[in-house]
Amino acid sequence: MRRTTARLVALLAVLWLAAACSAGAPRSTLDEVRDSGVLRVGTEGTYTPFSYHDPTTGALTGYDVEVITAVAGKLGAEPEFVEAPFDALFASLVSDRFDVVANQVTRNPEREAQYALSQGYTYSQGVIITRADDDSITGLADLRGKTTAQSSTSNWAGVAEEAGAEVEAVEGFTQAVTLVKQQRVDATVNDNLAALEYFTTTGDTAVKVAAETGDTSEQVLAMRQDDTELRDAVNGALADLSADGTLASISDRYFGEDVSTGTADAAQPSQQPVVTQTTWELVKASAGPMALAAVKATIPLTVISFVVGLAIALVVALMRLSSVPVLAQVARVYISLIRGTPLLVQLFLIFYGLPGLGLTFNPFTAAVIAFSLNVGGYAAEVIRSAILSVPRGQWEAASTIGMGYTTTLRRVILPQAARTAVPPLSNTLISLVKDTSLASVVLVTELLRVAQVAAAPTFQFFALYGVAALYYWLICLVLSFGQQRLEHRLERGVSR
Repeated sequence: MRRTTARLVALLAVLWLAAACSAGAPRSTLDEVRDSGVLRVGTEGTYTPFSYHDPTTGALTGYDVEVITAVAGKLGAEPEFVEAPFDALFASLVSDRFDVVANQVTRNPEREAQYALSQGYTYSQGVIITRADDDSITGLADLRGKTTAQSSTSNWAGVAEEAGAEVEAVEGFTQAVTLVKQQRVDATVNDNLAALEYFTTTGDTAVKVAAETGDTSEQVLAMRQDDTELRDAVNGALADLSADGTLASISDRYFGEDVSTGTADAAQPSQQPVVTQTTWELVKASAGPMALAAVKATIPLTVISFVVGLAIALVVALMRLSSVPVLAQVARVYISLIRGTPLLVQLFLIFYGLPGLGLTFNPFTAAVIAFSLNVGGYAAEVIRSAILSVPRGQWEAASTIGMGYTTTLRRVILPQAARTAVPPLSNTLISLVKDTSLASVVLVTELLRVAQVAAAPTFQFFALYGVAALYYWLICLVLSFGQQRLEHRLERGVSR
């Protein structure tokens, strides 16, 4: 009996250990994809003809979308697409927002070191696009000293930088071409397939392909570095799709030829050895440029926009309080428009939209205009409510001693209203500091832009964005301290 009991206990112990080991075994991404039947895919959704929305149906489509859908089918899964700007795709991949990036990712040594890359499924040549009337660029060497527009994490940004160009970071190909046409940059470098599709679908004669870069690039699917099982399965799927003619069929449908096979250049496109830095070395190297950008762009942009915005807000607030119906209505419409539309949209309208009406501003000026108008719309209501909080008797008392409207407002009403307005206006100022990070989308080289540029080739997103966040926090701490001092000063002599 004792032996039977002992054997039973031993058997149960073995089964328990086996179950514990099985439960504790780490599950790979490939296992999760097969179990869930879903492959999460990161893509732009704005990069014609690779990843875009059909204008008639609104459905996500494109060469890359069809390829990854076919790959997912071979894995026994359905693709679940997550759209993001190209510069955010790799950071999102690392943070497990999706399993694979399908967006014409070019193989290069830096990405090889950071990610698990599939075999190539597209081969293309680089081209330089300029304005149609610009004959100054006829080859890659002519980019030296010029300005190009590129996605900062794209392979083409590296091509342009190595050629000696100054690179302005944009979110995608369409924005880059727009900046070329508006003469804000000299050129943009991209692959010939995207350029061919652009000219075919738009018939745009304002820009041209001025030259080829002379290299052939290989586009791959990108996965997290430790997802080697998923990479191997994806490679198997791509091999099957190539063998059965699926890739060639998709390719022919979009480009009229098979671009899924080829040979990439041996030197891609960087011919210099990859220099690796530790995270701490990278932070030390980038902290200075970020601080300089804060001093030269972020803080001046904040101060100028806030001062101009306060002036606009005061005028709009007084218009809202005016007894003239037309003035009051104009102020209401302005406030409604500013508060009812996103600041990012306002930036795009002023920077990208107004040139279509013949009004072109440089990046800093465009950002100041957008931020000032935005501050004016929000601060106007703060100032109006602060003025209304002053007892009506103050107006009457000033009138009895012969003060006019302007004098009463300047010497009696506004000083009292200031005590009420300072806290919410301070919040507006602090919010403006953080909102200046949006200026990077209109080519202002401010604090966040410098962090993005530093993070693009190194993929150290957390460390570098963390340093940027620290700088923003320190600026806001200083402003909060100033707010407290100002509030104490305004409270002097006030009876309680």
